[in-house]
Amino acid sequence: MAARRAQYPWVDLPDRELLQWRICDLGLRIEATWLQGCVERLHAELGDRGLRPRPHVWLSSEWFSPDGVPGIAIPFFLAHERLMRLERRKMLEVEGGTERSCMKLLRHEAGHALCTAHRLHYRRRWRAVFGPMSRPYPESYVPRARSRNFVLHLDWWYAQAHPAEDFAETFAVWLAPSSRWRRRYRDWPALRKLEYVDELMDEIAGRPAKIRSRRQIEPLRTLRQTLAEYYDEKQDRYGTHPTDFYDEDLRKLFSDDPRHGRRPTAAAFLRASRRRIREVVARWTGESAYAVDLVLRSMIERCRELHLRLDRPTQQTHYEATVLVAVQTTKLLHRVPHRIVL
Repeated sequence: MAARRAQYPWVDLPDRELLQWRICDLGLRIEATWLQGCVERLHAELGDRGLRPRPHVWLSSEWFSPDGVPGIAIPFFLAHERLMRLERRKMLEVEGGTERSCMKLLRHEAGHALCTAHRLHYRRRWRAVFGPMSRPYPESYVPRARSRNFVLHLDWWYAQAHPAEDFAETFAVWLAPSSRWRRRYRDWPALRKLEYVDELMDEIAGRPAKIRSRRQIEPLRTLRQTLAEYYDEKQDRYGTHPTDFYDEDLRKLFSDDPRHGRRPTAAAFLRASRRRIREVVARWTGESAYAVDLVLRSMIERCRELHLRLDRPTQQTHYEATVLVAVQTTKLLHRVPHRIVL
């Protein structure tokens, strides 16, 4: 215990004190953490396929693989369980916080890194299969949930965001040892992409990389903001919206008719159902639990201001409220979490 405090003097601090620490002063490393095992597993999977290079990894503010650098940045909070608990309290989830989810993200980012290392996106056939890398990277996108032209790997049909993500997602599905992609995508047009990746990886197996940079973009030592500043900025990314944004839909779902004055208030109903609705909507949409909770909080406040109450059976209201939250979350918070650093 004493050794742990000496290495990480912030580990037992309450949140309010921990939040005053600068990220660069946390003294975090990937080595000797559970992340090291995940990185080694990724390298072993690539090695089993004869693929070079093994992407170098470093801690930064979020998940990304920089343009021009065949490496992978991993968010710093994954390097210590205390910071993962803080992340969950602040954002209601930890992206990559389990071995399974971490490996999915590492395989995805490895696709970007390998594409950079071998300049795959300059190939004519690569562009014919996935589209031009020069296509503008969108600030948002509305996915086609039923499309079979893209693989399903990360949440929110992420392969549809951009050709770069389409390739990275296809590569991740191909790389996963137990994906059985030929069977899973047997009747899908996306199978053509997987077969192309299979051919392409066989072609470059054993070849040295064309781009060998070991640079680290925005490494931990450069992150001088405090944890409080980091979370203020992170939460702000989800934006704000007019206070009357939900009024029409809420009035359809609940009632302000005096006849229902003895029924439970809509605000109290949503508060009681908040956790269950949040979990279901996050699973349905692939949006973060934090994003869903922002919508719920805003709806609860608006229900209170409009003096709305239940006017139909509780079970029916719960289902319709869940659908409403899902619809409004996807309307307001389409986002592209991966970034390409220029």
